[in-house]
Amino acid sequence: MAVFLLGVGAACCLGFGFVLQQRAASRAPLADFLSFRLLLDLIHMPDWLLGVALMVAGQVLGAIALGYGEISLVEPLTATNLLFAMLLSRRLTGQPLGWNGWGGVALLAAGVTGFIVAGRPRGGGAEAGALRHWLVFGIVAGLALLLTLKARRLPRSGEAALLGLAAGLLYGLQDSLTRVCGQIVQDHGIAQLLASWQPYGVGALGLTGMLLVQSAFEMAPLRMSLPSLTAAQPIAGIVCGVGFLGDRLRFTPGALAWEATGLLAIVVGVVLLGRHPAMPAGTAGREPVGATRVR
Repeated sequence: MAVFLLGVGAACCLGFGFVLQQRAASRAPLADFLSFRLLLDLIHMPDWLLGVALMVAGQVLGAIALGYGEISLVEPLTATNLLFAMLLSRRLTGQPLGWNGWGGVALLAAGVTGFIVAGRPRGGGAEAGALRHWLVFGIVAGLALLLTLKARRLPRSGEAALLGLAAGLLYGLQDSLTRVCGQIVQDHGIAQLLASWQPYGVGALGLTGMLLVQSAFEMAPLRMSLPSLTAAQPIAGIVCGVGFLGDRLRFTPGALAWEATGLLAIVVGVVLLGRHPAMPAGTAGREPVGATRVR
């Protein structure tokens, strides 16, 4: 129950934070796209700072949840952040949910429940060796890099979607390293943590993911990027959890079928909610001031 409450609390903070960040990022200069100057512009906007504070609170709650539960359990719970993003967006825009909205809510909730019930995520498995650890980590990080490079060749809506997807993969990796950091502290103490590379990897992944997310929010409406971000993070986290952290899921044919159905329902629900008219539209029609983007 504690893990459940922490995961849902993290999702609430993340969902509210993403909406506030996008509202601010949509007003930032497009000339700063995919540049750390974008973050320097955004720190002068109070709504963005509030959104970041909520996001950090969500990440802290998620980190605490990872200290008590498996990443394969926590990640599906945090995927419900889109429900809270929809709640705030609906309040800001006055848009009714309609069939698409309620359908997305039902699918997302049913998908999370179905995956957890069918998979019964639990720890206790043997952690993978260094080779498998770096192989899984490298594949996910490499895919995020490829998506970022590919995004530069697409129209703004596709660009934002791929950047959100890449950021979601990096956030999934960040969650896996956060879990490792918690284990290091429990087993060896803070001194050993500070001498390890994992906490610095958490910081680097978080900063890079934030840059990708803010660039996606800047380029297009929230509905273009948040669905891919929200769908990619739990999938990457589950892959890392099972791939090298020792998480265990049920692998009977029936369980696998329900787990796959649950993940599919999560993705479809996320897409339906993310593309709902209540999501902030942003100002995608802007052009850079004094600069022309090169494709």
